[in-house]
Amino acid sequence: MPPRRLTCEDSPVTLNPVSSGGPLADSPFLAAARGETPSHTPVWFMRQAGRSLPEYLEIREGIGMLESCMDADLVTEITLQPVRRYGVDAAIFFSDIVLPLKAVGVDLDIKPGIGPVVASPVRTLADVEAIPDLTAEHVPFITRAVQQLVAELGSTPLIGFAGAPFTVASYLVEGGPSKEHAKTKAMMFGAPEVWDALMRKIAGIAADYLRVQVEAGASAVQLFDSWAGALTPDDYAEHVMPHSARVLESAGSLGVPRIHFGVGTTNLLGLMASAGADVVGIDWRTPLADGIARVGDKAVQGNLDPTLVFAPTEVMTARAAAIIEDGRTARGHIFNLGHGVIPSTDPGQLKALTEFVQAYPI
Repeated sequence: MPPRRLTCEDSPVTLNPVSSGGPLADSPFLAAARGETPSHTPVWFMRQAGRSLPEYLEIREGIGMLESCMDADLVTEITLQPVRRYGVDAAIFFSDIVLPLKAVGVDLDIKPGIGPVVASPVRTLADVEAIPDLTAEHVPFITRAVQQLVAELGSTPLIGFAGAPFTVASYLVEGGPSKEHAKTKAMMFGAPEVWDALMRKIAGIAADYLRVQVEAGASAVQLFDSWAGALTPDDYAEHVMPHSARVLESAGSLGVPRIHFGVGTTNLLGLMASAGADVVGIDWRTPLADGIARVGDKAVQGNLDPTLVFAPTEVMTARAAAIIEDGRTARGHIFNLGHGVIPSTDPGQLKALTEFVQAYPI
């Protein structure tokens, strides 16, 4: 029997504590995501939960990535670490975009220095049909971790996340990371019935995975499409956007803000905005003002070049100030890096950056 879905008739509603005046009612992050005026420009960092933190490296020592993601207590601790250290305005759930596939039984692993590796890449409709749909029973550790985090975070919102269909499909078809995505595109163009079935399958898994996180208490979600920048606008609109839109529509029904982020997606930003997100993430390659013009009446997130944290602090903060000023023209602006935190980043620089952004006049 599938897990019961919370509805607007359930009372009290825990999916969106903001609406009931709960601890998140004054969250700058949620205010900016809704296009309201926050008390200060909110800031968080993609991949803040780990990578550059010495406490993360210590707690992860000898434990595989997917094993870490399936340990609720470890996920809770890792997710909390950057909130404690930096005082950021949102926590991002510690996991990996291929975790839902692992949870439903796909034979894959994350190899150090390589990334996700799939034992039997998807080639046929039968391969697609062999992938089970996801239910809450597949990921009890996710529900437990989110519940624990919400209890610990208090007035700091938790962002749930999932991998977007194209990016996850690329791993399944290629069998691992790819620069060219040649096999992926070969299926997209040459076997459209298999491609459509695969994208529908992944979209369903992603939507249900986000639902599990929100029903457990996540206050917002982010859909990551790391490899969408490999596509032309026409190909994205025809073969990818409808499936991402399905995920975002499902998340929207839960009453939480939705962030949509891709890498190298300057020419796709308008389409990504149209797919249904409330906030569009803009990577560092696109000037924020240009990105704002492309997405229209949407809030934006970003977009400091991740390498600027290696520059002198005054250079980093000067660039941050320029981004905040550009962000004033958007419906809402959440400060972030234009991609994830680089592993060799000095945590002290991220702390200084957080304090600078939060103190900058609104």
